[in-house]
Amino acid sequence: MKEAKAYAKVNIFLKITGHKDGYHTLISRFVKVPQLFDTIKFVPCRCDTFTIEGCDGVPLHSNTVYKAYTTLNEITGDLDILDFFYSHKVVIEKSIPLQAGLGGGSSDAATFIKMVNEVCNLKLNNETLADIGSKIGADVPFFIYGYESANVSGFGEIIEPFDEVVPKLEIYTPDIKCDTAKVYKQFRLNYLKDIEPKHYKKWLDIDSKTLLTEVKDRAKLNDLYQPALDICPLLEKEALDSKEWFFSGSGSSFFRIK
Repeated sequence: MKEAKAYAKVNIFLKITGHKDGYHTLISRFVKVPQLFDTIKFVPCRCDTFTIEGCDGVPLHSNTVYKAYTTLNEITGDLDILDFFYSHKVVIEKSIPLQAGLGGGSSDAATFIKMVNEVCNLKLNNETLADIGSKIGADVPFFIYGYESANVSGFGEIIEPFDEVVPKLEIYTPDIKCDTAKVYKQFRLNYLKDIEPKHYKKWLDIDSKTLLTEVKDRAKLNDLYQPALDICPLLEKEALDSKEWFFSGSGSSFFRIK
């Protein structure tokens, strides 16, 4: 049996820079949350078809790990991948909440890709794996590289490691699921016209602790906070009053420095 951890992330800040070809462009700081992770296992098992356990309620064709599996097959054409999953099933032990702005699905997909690269001896470098991952989800390339902290831009495919001591973070996730597609659509319809991305590019050079300490405004740090409130009104009741708490991704998780 082979297993690996798929870590969560938070967005220290997230600013939308535009909209092109049906997708949003952004600048953001992603940092890994080492205390929160899913566990991906390849367990020996005779399987008639690709089998995933541990993702109850998620349809197979919507599962990011299944998408990673089919994408790897399509791009590499390596029959060793098919053979391996006739004799192994994928078991996912979920700890990262779904639709919580913590990148759980993307992290699972990236971890799966890296594990398959190893067990099937594909010998693909991180750049190639990240390119494959970008076809599955915008956050996947960050998890492929495994940086503690990185500035992310473009559609999510431009990953630049950021040298800093990542502050220890506390995570709070209310029992609310924020649909990423709906949150982004709400932003595009009601907030895109007001963006001023050039004003925030300087944040790319400022360490995460300083940003959180000095800005102290979750709506200013994350362009998706207000659209998320629009889409998920119950989230406003859960939004913690303290200015120490910030909003990650498209929600619904909050975080603060411990």
